Amino acid sequence: MIAKASLRAIGLVTALGLGMWNGALAADPVNPIEIEEWEVEFGGRPRDPFAAGEDEIWFVGQRGDYLAKLTPSTGEIFRRDLPDAAGPHNLIVGSNGIVWYAGNAAGYIGRYDPATDTFERIDMPDPAARDPHTLVFDPGEAHIWFTVQGGNFVGRLTVADRGVELIPIPTRGARPYGIRVAADGTPWIVLLGTNKIATVDPATAELMEIEIPADGARPRRVEIASDGRVWYADYRRGYVGRYDPTDDTFAEYALPSGDAARPYGTAMDDQDRLWVVETGVSPNLMVGFDTRKAEIFSVTPIPSGGGSVRHMDYHRASQTVWFGADTSTIGRARVE
Repeated sequence: MIAKASLRAIGLVTALGLGMWNGALAADPVNPIEIEEWEVEFGGRPRDPFAAGEDEIWFVGQRGDYLAKLTPSTGEIFRRDLPDAAGPHNLIVGSNGIVWYAGNAAGYIGRYDPATDTFERIDMPDPAARDPHTLVFDPGEAHIWFTVQGGNFVGRLTVADRGVELIPIPTRGARPYGIRVAADGTPWIVLLGTNKIATVDPATAELMEIEIPADGARPRRVEIASDGRVWYADYRRGYVGRYDPTDDTFAEYALPSGDAARPYGTAMDDQDRLWVVETGVSPNLMVGFDTRKAEIFSVTPIPSGGGSVRHMDYHRASQTVWFGADTSTIGRARVE
């Protein structure tokens, strides 16, 4: 199925024309960046886009049970309905063009080959791992690390033989959520149901939990800077936090909207700037935080309002951050 997306908003967002914005809950725009959004008219909660190229953006329809590909230059959207009620939550695309997605509602990871239009289903080896959540490649794309939120696992899928290893989280109800893999191949995970982050030794599959000093912290997404420091968005308290594995220390920095911020989607660019979206305010705000200087340098409202921006992907070649919004849009922020 090929559809045409409409470009809902384009151009540099400024403070002008924001008369309906509830500015009492958040900071005024600061050094705003250019954000464009394409409306997905068939809805289905489009989310978690992944840029396979500057003009090839794949995403899932969580409620519509589909995979889709946006071609930004033309606005065309290719839609491929899934063969089951997968409730896809997230996807990633390999350098070979293969699309991998989390069958969150059906307990499996899916593989889709666009060249042959064929699917493969990799079921979880334990039925308790009922809801694969977020996927990420290791540096060589030999493995896919993933979280299982309700089932309380971190998983590793070996691409070559489709073998799946599940690593249980010791803390009950930990809700493993966001995950990223560092340059050395070490995965880092945030545990949304706790005030903890976790990491796994790729050689031994030994998992270690690390407690954030603030009892009320609820980390939702995680990013890794080039120096190996781990950055997370504290959804409950409205902070970005930093963990330094070299000396086991933490630091925290308040977001503009404070405890109303509800930071959710994040991305780290190649200048070690953390981009995080505040979803507790309307419109949602994309905040740029320079991790080297430890300061906020940009605040931009999402043109469509956003609803909730849940996950983001940084595409280095085009210097863009891609996101899906509950306003049924796929968005592009230029961050060069």
